[in-house]
Parts: sequence; structure tokens; C-alpha cells
Amino acid sequence: MPNALDASTVQLAWRIARREMRTGLKGFRVFLACLALGVAAIAAVNSLSAAVTAGLLADARVLLGGDVDIQLQHRPLTEDHRAYLAAHTKRLSSTVEMKAMAQTDSARALVELKGVDTLYPLVGSVDLSPVSDLQTLLSKKDDIWGAAVEPGLLIKLGLSIGDTVRVGKARFQLRAKILKEPDRVASIVNFGPRFMVSIEALDDTGLVQLGSQIRYHDRLQMLPGLTPEAFMEQLDLAFPHAGWRLHGPDNAAPGLQRFIERLTLFLTFAGLTALLVGGIGVLGATRTYLQTKTATIATFKCLGAPSTLVFQTYLFQVFMLTLIGIAIGLVMGAVLPLGGIELVKAQLPFVPQMGLYPFELFKAATFGLLVSMTFALWPLAQAQQTPAANLFRTHVLPITTLPRRRYIVAVLVGALGLGALVIFWAEERNFAYWFVAVSILTVFLLHLGALFVMNLAKRAPRPESALWRLVLTNLHRPGTATPGVVQALGVGLTVLVAVALIQGNIAKQVKDTIPDQAPAFFFIDIQPDQVAAFDKAVLDVPGAFDLMRRPSMRGRIVKIAGVPVADVDIRSDVRWAVRGDRALSYATLPPEGAEIVEGAWWPQDYKGEPQISFDTTVAEGFGVGVGDSLTINVLGRDITAKITSLRKIDWRSLRFDFAIIFAPGTLENAPQTHIAAIKASPKSETQIEKIVAEKFPNISTIRVKDALDAAGRIISGIGMAVTGTASVTVLAGIIVLGGTIAAARAGRIFSSVVFKVLGATRRQVMLAFLLEYGLLGLFTGLIGAGVGTLISWAVLRFIMGMSWTFLPVDALITVFAAIALTLAMGFVGTWRALGEKASSHLRNE
Repeated sequence: MPNALDASTVQLAWRIARREMRTGLKGFRVFLACLALGVAAIAAVNSLSAAVTAGLLADARVLLGGDVDIQLQHRPLTEDHRAYLAAHTKRLSSTVEMKAMAQTDSARALVELKGVDTLYPLVGSVDLSPVSDLQTLLSKKDDIWGAAVEPGLLIKLGLSIGDTVRVGKARFQLRAKILKEPDRVASIVNFGPRFMVSIEALDDTGLVQLGSQIRYHDRLQMLPGLTPEAFMEQLDLAFPHAGWRLHGPDNAAPGLQRFIERLTLFLTFAGLTALLVGGIGVLGATRTYLQTKTATIATFKCLGAPSTLVFQTYLFQVFMLTLIGIAIGLVMGAVLPLGGIELVKAQLPFVPQMGLYPFELFKAATFGLLVSMTFALWPLAQAQQTPAANLFRTHVLPITTLPRRRYIVAVLVGALGLGALVIFWAEERNFAYWFVAVSILTVFLLHLGALFVMNLAKRAPRPESALWRLVLTNLHRPGTATPGVVQALGVGLTVLVAVALIQGNIAKQVKDTIPDQAPAFFFIDIQPDQVAAFDKAVLDVPGAFDLMRRPSMRGRIVKIAGVPVADVDIRSDVRWAVRGDRALSYATLPPEGAEIVEGAWWPQDYKGEPQISFDTTVAEGFGVGVGDSLTINVLGRDITAKITSLRKIDWRSLRFDFAIIFAPGTLENAPQTHIAAIKASPKSETQIEKIVAEKFPNISTIRVKDALDAAGRIISGIGMAVTGTASVTVLAGIIVLGGTIAAARAGRIFSSVVFKVLGATRRQVMLAFLLEYGLLGLFTGLIGAGVGTLISWAVLRFIMGMSWTFLPVDALITVFAAIALTLAMGFVGTWRALGEKASSHLRNE
């Protein structure tokens, strides 16, 4: 036997493969469709993400508002800071942002108040309607300050340009609508529309008080010859304990960037799932094509052709078709983002940069090539190993020979390579590990489900009806479509059920569970001297109850167990805790309902070194526990405190709690405000809001219902995006299902001819086939719903840390959809078979 790499054998195999390909792509349409669809999904999602990210980076200076943004909480830059910046920068512009209440005599709304100086904006421009000079518009005229607002505020308060509103103690005339604000990056949740005023007007509002929740931004233009990165390093060296956050153009919108990356991650996994289904289609299409070539292969072998020649011939064909399928998918993946950009660009504060992204296309092509060759290798190796005599009997005895060990190893290596690439190219490795594990588990469970259905049909009592005996036999006979249908359609249905149940559970908790427990309002910026009066004012309103109030300030974690945050390996799900300033508090007693899982709370009369009680989930992500320390920068001062207790906090309950609570004796003298929450009957909510707005104009009121509605819209939008992409998986499953049924057409024709000769009517034969596919659809739907339910439970409980509830409607819809699809495809696939004349087939035989 010639060596597998013998040059003459390879050359002959290539010649035969090219000649056979001249007959066209018949038999490989499903192969191409599945491969192209999966590659297109991955290429399109990643190209769209790359276009959005490139647009964000291209407009980074405009989004940032300058070359460097210096952000501080609660306090502005010191005179030393300003002197240094004046000596080392070209220009410096300051803005102040906070939440505030804008109100008229009859209405009020939470707004994002922004005070700007005369240099604002350093980069870009504010688009106003009517068009006017921003500084002139915001100036004081006839003893009243001007303001520019987003259109949503006018609608909410029923106002028009020229009307006046009160913010704090000052009145403002609304002189223009803000159409575009260069440095306002779209965030996931906005608590109110923008209200822009002169920074000088803020003194008249009375809102800028010690400890208030205020964000100070100082944006600068650098002198020539210095990069933002180098300048930020100089700043940190010059003022190591300043406690500020520095942003350069490469980090202009970190929250938006993280959101894009996370959404891309989920959508890419959906595309990979579609490609996985496509791999099942590749396997089935390759096996079906080889079945049409059994006579040719058998003839080759009978004439003395080595099995290696057969393998190489059809491997070349599969490889050529793989390249065609990948090319189609890449073209689709490059074009589809054009439509996606049109859908999302109106929601973004920048223009996505459309173009070809070779690396994203390369990733999609690599996945497509690996999937195709891995899944096609098994049937090719089987055909190589099958004796010629068996090849002539494939209509009644399907090929079941195991490939040689080296091919089994090659398939395993290909599968491991796919998993390794998924993990290597993923931004979030933890999610990638879960995806690979869940994919393997899903395929395994679906395979077990198919075997269970076949075994169940085989062991079921034989019914008296010949029709039902035929149906049950078809479910487990040699060459049955059961494994192919369950695998092809089951993966897509599993994904849809899992996505639907995850989205449904999250939405259910937001809409149902949380509102039952949530306060009606949160209040921020309560000054210490207002505490007693505020408590009395809100509790005197009939229907108000359960007032909770705590002192609050902001701090940033700078060291974990003595190690700088940048040098600590922090678990991805708790990185939020070190991305910015965190709310802090101090308390003598633990919060109501606090669950201390490790350590102990300090004595009520504690006086000593700084101690903190810490969130146990964040502590685990940091790799610290009781006895370790955290260093927290509070208003420019680093405070190192020992962790003496860990608390389990369920943030979904909106319980009034803090991740970090200090023991008494550390923060009492620091500038601070109080935050509060109160529950109330629906009838008393308006009165509470009105009283707080009138008596305490500096206090901002956040209506929890509005925040929850916003969260619900976000969840719904993300769910629609993920579900839409996951539907590609079902589409791939439908294509594979159609190919599976088409592959069985020859067998259906043979069976229908035999039935007709034995006296069966066309109606009886059609009914038998439809009952078979109906049962297959029912079993596939049940298996897919079961596996999808299991996956959703695991994701919610172990990845997202949420409770889980079974939602039967979503599962039932899936089952009915599976039955409908298999019946429809089965009808289309068997109708033509029933139309075949028995005489022509009998004469051929």
C-alpha cells in the first residue's frame, strides 16, 4: 500500500477530486449553507464590534473633552494642583456635575446638572437649537441665569424654550435645547436629562456643599511633545496621594467600552453556537454525499485503489468546499455590519468606523476551517475503512465502522483546538470556559437524548396498528433520522430556551420581586444639619414608612492586602469595585438583616485602629479575608483598615447596604452627606416628592420605579439582541434538519414503493411519515427544552448568582415550535418521495 503522503497518490487524488467537482455542488448545499451561516455570524458580530470600537477611539479626544481628564469626587483641585497644571499644560477647562431637582410650581424632575466654564468645550462643540453662542446663552441676563437642556426635560415638565425653572435656590431660563454634547458619553443608565449652566451659577443654587455627591472634571490640552500617558505618569508621581482618576483618549468611555465588549462576547458565543450546529450539518452533509458515492468508492477499491487514495480524494473535495463556504460567509460577515451600524449609530455619541477588519475575518475563517475539517474527518475516515462489499449494501446496512485510531485522535485534537481558540480569543476567559464546557455538555446530553428516544421506541410494546408499528420502527431502524434531527434542531432550541429563561428570570426579578421589596425613593445629598428636619418631614406624610438613613462618602480602593490594585489579579465579576470611587459608610451596629458569614462585628463602644466590614463576594474576588487589609483613598487621604467581618449582600434586593462599612472613630469628621430610602404607598409618593423638593432643594430624589423601568428596558434590549443572534442557531438547525430529511429521501422513496406494492394508500404512507416526524419534533422539543432549562438554571445560579424560576410558557413554545418545524420539513421532504411511480423503481431494480 502506498504511503499516505506518497506524491503520486496525492496528485492522483487531487486530479480525481477536481474532476468530480465538475458536476457541481449538488449534495453539498447544506454543507455550504451551514458553514457560511456560522462564519457570517461570527464575522459580522466581531466586525460590527470592531467598527464601534474604532469609532470610539477615533473620537476619543472629543468624548473625553481634551487630552486628559482629571476626575475628583466631592472636592475640586487644590491650588497646588492648579498651579502645577497651569505651568505644564496649554489650556485647562473645569466642569462640575451632580444630580439635582429641576422644578416648576406643578412638576419636578431629576436632572444631571452640569456647570461649565468659559473655555468649555476644549474639543468639539455643543450643538444647540436655536443655534447660539454657548457662553452668551448661559450668562446672567435681567438677574436670571440661562440654561441649555436636553429635549426630554421639556417634555417631562411640559415646558418650552423661554420658560423658567428652579434648581436649588436659583431660577434659570431655558434658552436652548442641547442636540449634541461632545463629552457626554452614552451610559447604560441615565438618571435624568442634562441641565447645563454656567459654573458661576452654581453658587446661587446652594447645591455645592461640603460632602455633596459632586463630580469635578478638569480637562486639559497638553503642551507639544508629550503624550497623555506620559503626562498622567508625571501627575501621579507629582501628587501620589491626590486620589483623582485620570483618563486618557484610550480610556475615554470605559463603561461604554466594557458594555460593548460584554455584548460582543455574548453575541460571538451565539455565533459560535450557530457554527457548532453548522458542524453537525457538515458531518451529516459529508456522510450523505459519501453515501451517494458509495458505488464509486466501492468500484475504486475493487479495481485496487488504496484506501488512502479514497480518503485523500474526498478530503480534497471537502477542503475546496470549505474554502467556498468560508468565502461566502466572510463576504456576508463583511456586508451585514453595514445594516447593523445603521441601527446602532443613532444610539451612540460617535460615528462607528465602517471598513474591513482583517483580523476579525481571520478569526471567523479559522473557526470555520477547524469546524469543517473536524466534523468532516469522521465520515471520511469511515468511508476509507469500510470494505468494498459493505459499501454496496449501504442502503440497507449503514456504515458504522470506527475510523482508525489516528483519525479519532485527529478529531479530538480538532475539538480541543476549537475550545482552545474560543478561550484564547475571548475577552472574558471565565465566560469562555463556561461556554466550552456547556457546549460539550449540550452535545453530549442531546446525543444521550437521541439514544434514549431510539431505545424507548425499540422497547415500547408493539401496537396492534400497523401504522404505529411502522412509526415506532422508523424511530430506531438502521439509518434512522432520529440522531440527526435531535442534534441539528436540539442545539438551536436549547440555546433559545436558555436565553429566554435567563432573560425572563432577570426581567421577572426586576419587575416583580424587587419592586415588592424596594423603597419608593432614594434621597442623596442630605446635609448633616438637615437630618432631623428631613426625617420628620418625610415620616409625617401619611403612608410613608421604613425610613432608612446612613452617612455616606466616597472612596477609592488603592491597595488590597498591601499590594497596589494594578498588581492584584482580581476576578472579572468584581472588578467594578476598583474601577472608581465606591460609596462608604460607618456604623456602630450592623445593617438591618445583615448576614455576617465570617468574623464578628465590632463592639458598640469600639475605639481603636480602623476596621471594616466587607462584602464577602468582593472579598473572594480580591482573594482576601478576615485579617487582611484594604487601603482606601478618602478625599486624598489613604486609610488602611483591617477586615474584621464579611457580610453576604444580595444587591438585587435593593437593601440599604454598603460594600465597605467602617467601624466608628475613622470617618466621623470627614466631609459627608447622608443618603436615605423610604417606602411609601402609591398615594403618598407625590406628596413626599413635593415636600422634599420644596423644603430641601439641595436634596436629589431618585424615584426607584423610574430606575427599575430603565433597567427593564435595558434588559429587554440586550435580550432582543442576544435572542436575535441566537435565532441564527435555530436557522442553522433548520437547514441541517432539511438536509437530514433530504438525505433520507432515497430511503423514503424505497419505503413508499414497498408500501404501495403491498397495498398502502398514499394517504396512509404520508400519515406514517408525518407521525414519525411529529414524534421526532415532540421528543426534540422536550429534550431541547430540558437541556436549555438546565443550562439557564446553572448560568443564573452559578455565574450570575441569582435565584431561578421555571417559566413553562417559554419551554412550551419551544416544544410546539419543534413539532411544527419537523412536521413542515418532513412534509416537504416526503411529499416528492410519495409522488414517485413504483413501476420505474421496480424496473430499475
